[in-house]
Amino acid sequence: MGAYLTWQPRPQTTDADRNCISNIRPEGIGYADAAFKLVHLLRAMRVRGLSGVALKDDSDRRLLVGSLIGGSLPGGS
Repeated sequence: MGAYLTWQPRPQTTDADRNCISNIRPEGIGYADAAFKLVHLLRAMRVRGLSGVALKDDSDRRLLVGSLIGGSLPGGS
């Protein structure tokens, strides 16, 4: 499964204007991790008013920092 996210899509929107979370499945990006990424991207889109290549997905870094300071990873890992 995959999720495509675009801030204010228009008919001329290109792939470069979209963010994609792909490989959402137990053997790929787990559902909880994908949900974390989705919420992270949606919040960033609302704050910055953009998406696609202009919006870097740094949610993996946030997951890592959370695990290093004693937080638990989504999905109970």
